[in-house]
Amino acid sequence: MVADQWYDSNGVWTGSATILPDGSIVMLYTGSTDKAVQVQNLAYPEDLNDPLLLKWVKYPGNPVLVPPPGILPKDFRDPTTAWKTSEGKWRITIGSKINKTGISLVYDTTDFKTYEKLDTLLHGVPKTGMWECVDFYPVSKTESNGLDTSVNGPDVKHIVKASMDDTRFDHYAVGTYFESNGTWIPDDPTIDVGMSSSLRYDYGKFYASKTFYDQNKGRRILWSWIGESDSEASDVQKGWSSLQGIPRTVALDTKTGKNLVQWPVEEIKSLRLSSKKFDLEVSPGSVVPVDVGTATQLDIEAEFEIKKESLEKILGDSSVVAEAEEFSCEKSGGSTVRGALGPFGFSVLATESLSEQTPVYFYIAKGKDSKLKTFFCTDTSRSSVANDVIKPIYGSVVPVLKGEKLTMRILVDHSIVEAFGQGGRTCITSRVYPTTAIYGAAKLFLFNNALDTTVTASFKVWQMNSAFIHPYSEEAVRALTRA
Repeated sequence: MVADQWYDSNGVWTGSATILPDGSIVMLYTGSTDKAVQVQNLAYPEDLNDPLLLKWVKYPGNPVLVPPPGILPKDFRDPTTAWKTSEGKWRITIGSKINKTGISLVYDTTDFKTYEKLDTLLHGVPKTGMWECVDFYPVSKTESNGLDTSVNGPDVKHIVKASMDDTRFDHYAVGTYFESNGTWIPDDPTIDVGMSSSLRYDYGKFYASKTFYDQNKGRRILWSWIGESDSEASDVQKGWSSLQGIPRTVALDTKTGKNLVQWPVEEIKSLRLSSKKFDLEVSPGSVVPVDVGTATQLDIEAEFEIKKESLEKILGDSSVVAEAEEFSCEKSGGSTVRGALGPFGFSVLATESLSEQTPVYFYIAKGKDSKLKTFFCTDTSRSSVANDVIKPIYGSVVPVLKGEKLTMRILVDHSIVEAFGQGGRTCITSRVYPTTAIYGAAKLFLFNNALDTTVTASFKVWQMNSAFIHPYSEEAVRALTRA
């Protein structure tokens, strides 16, 4: 949609579509007016038979919503997909803030043209700032499939997610939705949306995400925007900036009941080419080259095992300090800092000499309670010798349940590394810009930088094809329609 009306002349921003029971579709989107006021607008597909819905018609009565009293003109944006109430109304939520409290406002409608604002907020958290791209959806407590946005009931939890404008992180929390007054309460108030301790979809470069329900395959799919970590001057030179991440399925982790799990959509497997399988034992302090040929487009699935004796020795040794409380992927020095049980994992997009490399790894530490805590990290500090690139170390704790092996999946695509720990309980997207570890010069290494333990790694590596995405021509769209 083009910014061509007074109510969106300063920008057509985030919007969400809702499929109505009769198969028609409505879109609500935020427009920034000629006076830079954020308003909500309505649009319809010009031709419902167009499989790509390329053209949209804006409702002549736009805007349908303006900032309510008490909300500043630039703090009212990003309407969600609507969900059905038991009374037969449609309900949406919109992100905002009051002073420093991030909030989600709630509106009911029957026709998407007129709205009734509820007196209550869906939710709000003090000191979290503006909530952008709020998302609200149900997840099953018992099944791994996705749910339509309107589903509710005893076997359902609801997710509230918000993109924090102040920090540029996407936070979420699991909780309970009360339809009668349009409110939601987190299961654990200590990890509420936007708190420094709260859960994130992704601990790397990942923002402004949005889910939708895929009714054909019964799954909920998460899309995200991946920004840049190089300089603006480089972006101008390239002629483009930012892109979408690989779409992921998202569901409640039925094993823990406390977090979501995300996984690349199954269609990604259609890009897999040749594969190689490896079973390697890696001694402490070792770096092992993995012969997979060119390593710029890879899909890696791996599981790791540490000898039981090594774990028991650490747990039983009172001289081993309880470091888990102090350890942090971001602040504890990256993959070169050695501990008794880590780091170990893969160095992707690496040169032969390892002058450039991006390690993705586990680090296990003993807590004060003498239990082990596992961290999943990506270290981009040596990802490039370029000096105009931000090179942070990303990551967080990843839950590992009794009897589980440590597992990771890594998607490598030239300048993007998407890593999934323990089936997607913790995810990390990295934007890296190697200067030498590119094309045929990019290598893959397996490493174990632990001091005291040998690690066994069983893994499979696929070469990945390009998706070859091309713009559709009008003729191709017409051919699809005729088909």
